[in-house]
Amino acid sequence: MKKIISVLLVVLSLVLVVPAFVIPASASSAYQTYTYSINGTALYSPDAYSARTSLTSDDMGITAATGVALNTPNDLVTDKEGNCYIADTGNNRVVVLNRYFEFQFAISNFINDRGTADALSGSEGVFVYQNQLWVCDTSKNRLVVFDKTTGEFLKIVDQPESQLFDDNAVYKPVAMAIDQYGRIYVVSSTTYQGIIVMDPNGEFVGFIGAQAVTINAWQIIWRRFQTKAQREQSTKLISTEYNNITINEDGFVYVTTSSIAESSVRGAIRGKDRSGKYLPVKLLNPAGDEIMRRNGFWPPAGEVDFSTVTTDEYYGTSTVTDVAVGPEKTWSIIDSKRNKIYTYDFNGNLLFAFGDKGSMLGSISNIEAVCYQGDTMLVLDKGTPCSIIVYDRTGYGNMLIEAIAAENSLDYNYAIQCWEAVLQRNSNFDAAYVGIGNALYRSGEYKKSLKYFETAYDTENWSESYKEVRKEWMSKWFLLVFVVIIALIVGVVKWFAFAAKVNKRVATNGRIKKTFGQELMYGFYVLFHPFDGFYDLKHERRGSVRAGLVFLAITVLSFFYQGIGQGYVLNPTHKITTIFAQLIAVLIPVLLFVLANWCLTTLFEGEGSFKDIFVASCYSLLPIPLIIIPATIASNWVSSTEASLIGFFGTLALIWVGILLFFGTMVTHDYSLFKNLITILGTIVAMAFIVFIVLLFSMLLSKLLSLVTNIITELQYRA
Repeated sequence: MKKIISVLLVVLSLVLVVPAFVIPASASSAYQTYTYSINGTALYSPDAYSARTSLTSDDMGITAATGVALNTPNDLVTDKEGNCYIADTGNNRVVVLNRYFEFQFAISNFINDRGTADALSGSEGVFVYQNQLWVCDTSKNRLVVFDKTTGEFLKIVDQPESQLFDDNAVYKPVAMAIDQYGRIYVVSSTTYQGIIVMDPNGEFVGFIGAQAVTINAWQIIWRRFQTKAQREQSTKLISTEYNNITINEDGFVYVTTSSIAESSVRGAIRGKDRSGKYLPVKLLNPAGDEIMRRNGFWPPAGEVDFSTVTTDEYYGTSTVTDVAVGPEKTWSIIDSKRNKIYTYDFNGNLLFAFGDKGSMLGSISNIEAVCYQGDTMLVLDKGTPCSIIVYDRTGYGNMLIEAIAAENSLDYNYAIQCWEAVLQRNSNFDAAYVGIGNALYRSGEYKKSLKYFETAYDTENWSESYKEVRKEWMSKWFLLVFVVIIALIVGVVKWFAFAAKVNKRVATNGRIKKTFGQELMYGFYVLFHPFDGFYDLKHERRGSVRAGLVFLAITVLSFFYQGIGQGYVLNPTHKITTIFAQLIAVLIPVLLFVLANWCLTTLFEGEGSFKDIFVASCYSLLPIPLIIIPATIASNWVSSTEASLIGFFGTLALIWVGILLFFGTMVTHDYSLFKNLITILGTIVAMAFIVFIVLLFSMLLSKLLSLVTNIITELQYRA
């Protein structure tokens, strides 16, 4: 008995202990790390950053040294040595910490260049350039420069003077950056012309990156007639162009904005826009040109799955309020609405996203800023109490950076090894497949790279590899391909010549009854001669219902083949269709058109019967198989840049069908051009009305059946 009890205790201990080793560390994390698939589905991944600690003012020694804790801080930056600089806006000061987050000194009061006492006021932004600490002294409309090591005052850069920057402009610097040449880029919260650029001496150079969404022309004109007091009162009504800025080692400027209309941002994300015109993050070169690469599944804009969230707090697109440059040209933005961080590579691929509210370590109450301290990510949380959350990069995060570093250094063989290691940890990470594919492509292994791009649904990179594969194949088989194309062209020409000869012979032989083959062949005459064709189709009985049904069936089969036979570029997710779905998709519109047109033309002296309309409609469908089938075959040989040509042929087929339907109904009913146009428009309205009646009847029938079922159930219960 004692042995049995001992065994049970051992088993129970194992049950309690083993899960601690089996369940991954991320399971107990305060947040879930994820990326997004091509269709907008969240794909969970291992944590790339893990929270080490959360430091309050007391932990950093700020309260003990100054007697005042952080109050609504607005910015956090680091220098190359890892020292931290906080814009403590609520206390009108800048707080300096060393790399270990220990308080060094605070800058609030100083003696300015005129030798008089001065002080910071409402400073919202800081930036470190060489040995200088630049402060956006927002409330006093100026930039103030200090020695970053001692806090000694160096100089003041006042509002720039220019004819373009006149008295009517309001200068409120909230963020800034300086490139390697000393050019100064300033974000003014109430300046609608774009980013202010100054030379190293503080002289105005111009504006760059003017945002698409600005205040309207009437507001600009009206402000010129306002008094200074009125302008100050209406400052808050001016649309904020940009809200933050940072700069990378190449001198390219990342800027963020929250002034674009929500609807415009939604449209840009859903449309996968790559221009950046209505997106909240941009990358500008010194000339102000937008150069950001947006090669990922979704444009870098924060949250993608914003339409399924129903709470007011998390509804809508991300509110992007800060951006930071990380290692190996990666960069991160923050969503102050959701308290999340989104990190991308230089090509715009989402590497990971994380963050959430809560009480656990790593949760963020009110995110305000993000920056990097080597391999560590720092997040400024201005919740209660204000704190700096320190995130260390995990082993998985190190793998990502190592793989990107191998790509940047053109070590493609090692990059493949790194990405394969990433896939062992996270098989859902599509950017890893793209990375392997790119490495193989640059190594000249084009055919191997195709399968990796296909796995990640990356049609653009797939197309570049496929062009090389196709070029190699064409160099071997060019003569054969040329002969086949010539043979096909000759065959098509001969076929239409044969069809014309058959139709001419049938028209002159005087026989009333036509064979089934002749009825089918007549469809090729109708294609190019709609007036004579539809007239003889009705009056000379050159067609039939059985031939029309064949054309209808071939149309259904053509769309079915299109659904299963399109090339990878046009169907990267390998979606398939069913013959039943295509039957419904073709048959219902045709029957609706025939029924609606017959009902309408019966009232307006139409001469065509239901049968005549049906036959004419079916013969009008012939362009679809003649164009769709060859276009579908050709889609297996095109790249993404050529895919629009396939779409053009599909559109051409539908236009051709529409023209034949229009003239077919006009000839069948013996209408004038204008009367037929009115009838076609009325037919479309009648089709919608029939659909409405059918849906209404279906709903009433469903409710009636439900009522009868409930009555029967109630009677059975009573019995």
